[in-house]
Amino acid sequence: MTETLDLAPYVLAVDEQFDGDDLDDTRWFPYYTPHWSSRAATRARYEVSGGTLKLRIDADTPRWSPEFDGDVRVSHLQTGQFSGPVGSGVGQHRFRRGLVVREAQDEERLWLPHFGVIEARARGIRHPSAMVALWPIGFEDEPRDCGELCVFEIFGSELDDEGGLVGVGVKPQNDPRLELDFEKVRVDGDLTEFHDYAVEWLPDRLRFFVDGRLVKTVEQAIRYPVQLMLDVYELPADAPRDLDALPFVFEVAHVREYVPREWPPAGAS
Repeated sequence: MTETLDLAPYVLAVDEQFDGDDLDDTRWFPYYTPHWSSRAATRARYEVSGGTLKLRIDADTPRWSPEFDGDVRVSHLQTGQFSGPVGSGVGQHRFRRGLVVREAQDEERLWLPHFGVIEARARGIRHPSAMVALWPIGFEDEPRDCGELCVFEIFGSELDDEGGLVGVGVKPQNDPRLELDFEKVRVDGDLTEFHDYAVEWLPDRLRFFVDGRLVKTVEQAIRYPVQLMLDVYELPADAPRDLDALPFVFEVAHVREYVPREWPPAGAS
């Protein structure tokens, strides 16, 4: 029998329902690692309406960092920001070698979960150039504290009429204490409709759920706080951009954090 997500040991701490007409700026920072580029080039395009967040990539959305990431375009929210001075290589999400801080940023510690459950209800986008994801990462004020908990990663090229692949697991990024333990699990149903994605983050392991059903367990520990990374990408393809398919709209109904009823949780020391 498939295990299901049990929230009884947890208390709802943050219930982001997107029920206003704008983002809560005490939680959300609407730029994509702007230290590697600029705020102007990485500012999210979004709308909050009808009880959902809609992150959007338009025909005129600029490439976020042609210098370091080519033709990739992104509309992104994160819940923290840490980077070093201009000219340094200090900054969150060091996704390749040779990165250099191009614009200084103030430190932001907005919403940094640490153990518990992180859960989101969202819709995928079925297009070969689209990818949507929720991938919390370490705040990285200590360089090793940079691992990723991939709650979901959905490529539009991997969706079909019966379902699709959902990437879940742990990516070490630059944390030498972690090992890559990531896989794409097959999920039935239309993934362009709303589904629930969650990670139960325990001191000694991580359990990933889709629609409340356990799909993967990772026997590793991430012991430092993380910030949420929520976004839609337009990825480069061999063909010219499909402008007729734009805008890509990534719709999110809610994001929630549940914390353990007992703190510190067993095994956290």
